[in-house]
Amino acid sequence: MMPFTKRAALIGIGTLVLCCLFIPSSYGQQLKHKGLVTGWANARFQDPVDPQFGVRYIPEFFLAHDVSDSISLDAEFSLNAYGTAVFQGWDSITTDGNIKPYRLWARMSSSQFEVRLGLQKINFGPALLLRSLMWFDSIDPRDPLQLTDGVYGVLARYYFVNKANLWLWGLYGNDDPKGLEAMPTKDNTLEWGGRAQFPLGKGEAALTYHHRRVDFSGFPFPHQGSGRPEAPENRFALDGKWDVGVGLWFEAALIHQDYETLPRPWKRALTLGMDYTFDLGNGLNVLAEHFMYTSSEKAFGQGEGIDFTGLFVNYPVSILDTVNTIFFYNWDNKDIYSFVNWQRTYDRWSFHLMAFWNPLRFEIYPDRSDGSQFIGKGFQIMVVFNY
Repeated sequence: MMPFTKRAALIGIGTLVLCCLFIPSSYGQQLKHKGLVTGWANARFQDPVDPQFGVRYIPEFFLAHDVSDSISLDAEFSLNAYGTAVFQGWDSITTDGNIKPYRLWARMSSSQFEVRLGLQKINFGPALLLRSLMWFDSIDPRDPLQLTDGVYGVLARYYFVNKANLWLWGLYGNDDPKGLEAMPTKDNTLEWGGRAQFPLGKGEAALTYHHRRVDFSGFPFPHQGSGRPEAPENRFALDGKWDVGVGLWFEAALIHQDYETLPRPWKRALTLGMDYTFDLGNGLNVLAEHFMYTSSEKAFGQGEGIDFTGLFVNYPVSILDTVNTIFFYNWDNKDIYSFVNWQRTYDRWSFHLMAFWNPLRFEIYPDRSDGSQFIGKGFQIMVVFNY
């Protein structure tokens, strides 16, 4: 059976559509459609090469309706349909594919508030390469499409006149680990949290909190008591960003899992970043971030962790062409992750030629187990059409 929040999202969006179509109103109503079609081919410099080919189609539908001069209703529905084929020699082909909802939400909004219900993207924080606040999405900075699965829930935001804003959310029915999570949320439990963002000097800062119950049944350590192992998890975060000639930002997160047999129940994540655009040619943008992640027995005690540094360099060669590179360095095992992307962009078309030279194991985020499309050494060609 579909989880309650997924059913609620479908019912809410269906009700909104019916209201927009059949309730008489003197205010405007719009139905829009756009989409993305992409195809790619990649191969790795290994034996065997095993070239891969893929296609993806994401159709998006938007419905908007003005209830009054100040209140509007809108909804989005989109699908993620893709298929891949891996050639393992000339006589063996492995295929895969899926069609699933990508976004499915309804929203009521005004100039100062919005409430959005359904399958949606929720992300925040100023970091771009190594994100301590990657709690609900899994965006890879090297992905030209910046795709990520959404989460089912409700998000409310209020915007104050002094540019401060307040977020509140509740999530339900998300079965798989999200973002940096290693363990999933316990079935049929509510996740909830909030974020307060406010101006501070020449920039802004924010406080964030999230609570959930973790399902530890798949974790290899002795479980407490009897029955299904679970424990509450609380996350606290502080982040900020300022422009002082150069861009400066940070993200700091502290996570506690209250489970008595967990060896290291505390996790700390810290990202420090800066960027600057040099007056060279058409403008050379350089962005650097350093990421530290530690698991420990006490909140601020010594523990085990990793240190990564990321570097992003972007240069617009011409109106149509851009070249960017991304490097990651693992200070613990001295691994280097290298990525280069040449992009040519027209009104509706974009072409990408990418090369990567990385370790075979994806270790940038220690609690992520999904790997990466850029593991190993190889190249990828991608064609993207937007309509």
